[in-house]
Amino acid sequence: MLDQEFIDQHTTGFTEWRASLEAVEWDELTKQSGLTRKEIEAAADTYRRARSVISCWAMGLTQHTTAVACIQELVNLHLLRGNIGKPGAGLCPVRGHSNVQGDRTMGITTNAPPAFLKALGREFRFTPPTEPGLDVVQSIRAMRDGRGKVFIALGGNFLSATPDVKVVAEGLRRCRLTVQVSTKLNRSHLVTGQQALILPCLGRSEKDGDQFVTVENSMSIVHASYGKLEPISLAVRSEPAIVAGMAKAVLTEDDTPWADFAEDYTLIRKRIEKTIAGFNNFEQRATEPGGFYLPNNAKERRFAQDDKAPFSIHPLEPLELTDDQLVLMTIRSHDQFNTTIYGMDDRYRGVRGERRVVFLNHEDMTARGLEPEQPVNLTSHWQGETREAKLFLALPYDLPRGCAAAYFPETNVLVPLDSTARVSNTPTSKAIIITVAAAN
Repeated sequence: MLDQEFIDQHTTGFTEWRASLEAVEWDELTKQSGLTRKEIEAAADTYRRARSVISCWAMGLTQHTTAVACIQELVNLHLLRGNIGKPGAGLCPVRGHSNVQGDRTMGITTNAPPAFLKALGREFRFTPPTEPGLDVVQSIRAMRDGRGKVFIALGGNFLSATPDVKVVAEGLRRCRLTVQVSTKLNRSHLVTGQQALILPCLGRSEKDGDQFVTVENSMSIVHASYGKLEPISLAVRSEPAIVAGMAKAVLTEDDTPWADFAEDYTLIRKRIEKTIAGFNNFEQRATEPGGFYLPNNAKERRFAQDDKAPFSIHPLEPLELTDDQLVLMTIRSHDQFNTTIYGMDDRYRGVRGERRVVFLNHEDMTARGLEPEQPVNLTSHWQGETREAKLFLALPYDLPRGCAAAYFPETNVLVPLDSTARVSNTPTSKAIIITVAAAN
């Protein structure tokens, strides 16, 4: 069952971690998971017999109070059989659209590494701030409390994508200025600060003269991206040009050639090459078929603590509910990309022409006296606070008892701003405690 050679050579803490597992009772595991012991052991046997394993996950794991601990336990599972740093094996967080990963590589993070800040300051001859920035939840609080005065969004639909929608709207309205750099209109353009700008920009699918941008996908592959469609208007500028224009207008004493960057993206890539590890010979490698792969320490079995990967120990934390409560997770439909909804059908789950639905276990519906397609109201409960989403249709679905599901963003109003994952501070949109009652 164990890759003992890998464990001895590349990990620490295995003995202590194993002892912590042996203290967990099977009854508690089956109760909390909704699975039988036979089902769990069958999955374990499949994993044991596999020569190599890739584990992929997305928000189903990250949007819980114990999200970080859960993912670290998944890492533990891979360490057991050496499924890190060998062909056909590894850990694969699914990042979403094609440049979420690239944002972080380029330093768009609330707490940039010191080495990156040092290199950035050296290349552009300034002193970068070293104090941590604000993540999404912290930014919402700052706007709500009047500390965040200017909001600039590079794409996205911030109002609809974030938790506790009423609080977010209140925070945006308190800003002195809100700016949306967008390819198309969305609800965030309707809830603004005292002054508001909408700056239309080219989509990545549109031609940007002879220029190209680069993206980094979930597999850490960087490649060129060329627009193929004619621009919707010749007056629409590219996102790099808009950002460079703002910088030139605001940083009047800065000698960075912002206008040149807007005219020639190769100049930007040359600066990236000098600043960020792994981007040597950037321009040529970006245009090669398939792009190029960025270095990955785990792939080479180089780990942070003296080249050892620690087994992480976490106690099982039961989620306690009262008899009338359920755990709601937000989900997406088939015809949906983030907050963009292309159609009202969901072929994944057989729903047609409707999105205000809540999927419930059949026995949970019977216990509440609910009929299929009966209108219901959803109420979330968090530390004495309640939030309500009205008029959803109750649909029976193959879910474990005690669980419910409904579409995002329609149920974001139920997600408490302060209910977040420990360490990562991610909103807990996959573990919202609710009650369901028939609508009057």
